[in-house]
Amino acid sequence: MKLHTANVRRNSTDLFLVSFLILFLELACIRWFASTVVFLTFFTNIVLLATFLGMSVGCLAAKNRRSLVDTVMPALLLSVALAWTVLYVYSRFGEVMIDVGGQGSPQQIYFGTEYRAQDVSRFVVPLEAVAATFFTLVALTFIGLGQTMGRAFDSVPDRVTAYTVNIAGSLLGIVAMAALSYLETPPQAWFAIVAVLCLYFVPRRTIWQVGCAAATLVIITVSGRSDSATTVWSPYYKIQYEKDLRRISTNNIGHQQMVRLDRDGGAGYSLPHLLNRDAGGAPFEEVLVIGAGSGNDVAAALHYGAKHVDAVEIDPAIFNLGKRDHPNIPYADPRVTVHIDDGRSFLRRTQTRYDLVIYALVDSLVLHSGYSTVRLESFLFTREAFEDIKARLKPNGVFAAYNAYRQGWVVGRLQTMMTAVFGDRPLVMGMPYAPKIAPGDPLNSITFVLGGGAASPLGTIRRHIEAQPFWINDQPRLNELINGYSPRSPAVDAADLTWHRISPAAVEVRPDEQFPVDDWPFLYLRDPVVPTLNLRGMATIAVLSALLLYAFAPAGRFRPNWQMFFMGAGFMLLETKSVVHLALLYGSTWMVNSIVVFAILVMILCSNLFVIAVKPERVWLFYALLALALLAGIVVPMSTFLNLPGVLRIVASCTVVFLPIFFAGIIFATSFRGSAEPDIDMGSNIAGAVLGGLSESLSLMIGFNHLLVVALLFYALSALVVRRSGGLARPGLPG
Repeated sequence: MKLHTANVRRNSTDLFLVSFLILFLELACIRWFASTVVFLTFFTNIVLLATFLGMSVGCLAAKNRRSLVDTVMPALLLSVALAWTVLYVYSRFGEVMIDVGGQGSPQQIYFGTEYRAQDVSRFVVPLEAVAATFFTLVALTFIGLGQTMGRAFDSVPDRVTAYTVNIAGSLLGIVAMAALSYLETPPQAWFAIVAVLCLYFVPRRTIWQVGCAAATLVIITVSGRSDSATTVWSPYYKIQYEKDLRRISTNNIGHQQMVRLDRDGGAGYSLPHLLNRDAGGAPFEEVLVIGAGSGNDVAAALHYGAKHVDAVEIDPAIFNLGKRDHPNIPYADPRVTVHIDDGRSFLRRTQTRYDLVIYALVDSLVLHSGYSTVRLESFLFTREAFEDIKARLKPNGVFAAYNAYRQGWVVGRLQTMMTAVFGDRPLVMGMPYAPKIAPGDPLNSITFVLGGGAASPLGTIRRHIEAQPFWINDQPRLNELINGYSPRSPAVDAADLTWHRISPAAVEVRPDEQFPVDDWPFLYLRDPVVPTLNLRGMATIAVLSALLLYAFAPAGRFRPNWQMFFMGAGFMLLETKSVVHLALLYGSTWMVNSIVVFAILVMILCSNLFVIAVKPERVWLFYALLALALLAGIVVPMSTFLNLPGVLRIVASCTVVFLPIFFAGIIFATSFRGSAEPDIDMGSNIAGAVLGGLSESLSLMIGFNHLLVVALLFYALSALVVRRSGGLARPGLPG
């Protein structure tokens, strides 16, 4: 009896450790591969789905005689080495191009992917090929760990207890990765933890295994180094900073550069202030800069007379670089208050009224999480977000947004949305000057969009600039000497190209242009469709998943548990909706994302404790309660919760988000409790999560609220399987 108890305790410990390792390695892979493989930063769900597939295949192979855990470190080494090779080749050979869905005229825009033209590149590699390669390699890395987890489940007789241990290990994995992200540790630290735990599970720690672990750490270290830049790991990005040029790149894409506004140029940062000044307006005294970054817009606001600036920046590492090295030292000015926060979240919380709100080159170049296609800045570019800005502007306030928006239809969409919100058409100005912007026009230069009411300074600016052009110089000191409104350029001769004409552009808007809204926050998606690139990627993942399942599934005895499969698909969509919903309410920060995933696992833990205490025999009641909870989430839009007061908003939103998860957890734990084949059942459930992850792309077409309709369909299919089997996961299993 003592020996049996000791074995159960040892097996439970192993289950806890492998659950920790899987979740921790999953998060580490999502971060590292997104920052290393070129443009994979826009498709981190590829890595997430690969980890799920590998776990599923491994669980299904739990009864195979051969132990597969000794393949983990070699597979990880191969994945890491190839990722570094791709980065090395792409960064050193300009003739190589990775094609991300035809960025000349894209269905969806990915900033930074259009820098190399297909017609001048000798070697064009479709992103689908790159993604498929790393999907396969990452999945292979997780098969051995999935098999270890499946065997650990088999060895713990009490299935619900085993599942509880599994959740507890996963919770610790999230906490550990969140702590390391907060401390801005480099990936060598993450993968050193992974290597130690992988070697613990390897039956024989040979020189080969140790060598693979060491080589992996060496390559990860080398891949983060640069001769000209310092590498910093923020919670969001790999940041490479060239101090001599004061230039910042994130995940291998150029992001921003600090400029000394009184000497180095950067006239665009001064444009809203100069337009207002030379039209006779008083300085903007209260200024909000969203996407303050390293400080250029903050410095411009201070230079032109702001009495107070709220600088909102989501990435603490980028802010710290600006605080330390910006030549105008704007963040040391007592007039500046810094907020490390999500811009939309700050807008809803602040009570300050502003003369000027600036979206300062707001383009995150990264997804909010691996669970959805939402980018960090997605909820800043919705009609509801613009309404939030209007509410925070003074009656005579101005809203300025500028960027290289890439396509004319994006500018048309912004113009239409600002007109609807402010009741007056915004000023749209290209730099350099463009008399007309059509939907199909490529726009790789900066476009300014200024919105506000007719009684705001924008009305005065409009009257001046429609009467005569505005002229601005690359050298800020020259702009101080003149009034920029003039029919002729101040240039002395035609060879002087330092003076730029600023005049309104006529924007052609597509008929029936759809606004981005909080439920469909996709400014850079041309139409509400699943893009062809995504469809090709989904088909590729489906084929690769089927091949890997066929290759590793036990021959002759494998029968998937379809109830668990459809529950996994539905639960993946519940997770996606939860992460997106709470990101909208509380900010798209990495901390909010970590807390939400942690809370989801805690809710599953509560479901397990309920099943242990109550021991329900049938799941029909909980299927009915789950359906009602999902219907409530479908009927009540996400934006409803934004208007609730603080405590009520927390209670209402958490109820709508977490109650379906609680009921789904009870159904899973009750069904899993009597499992005769926990490896097969868990593998089926995780395989279903892959289907759910692929289904998430439907949000691009139907929005996030209606993803719950798809989740409800998956749960209905799982209930039909239960009905055929008499109310439990499989016929004849004990209660």
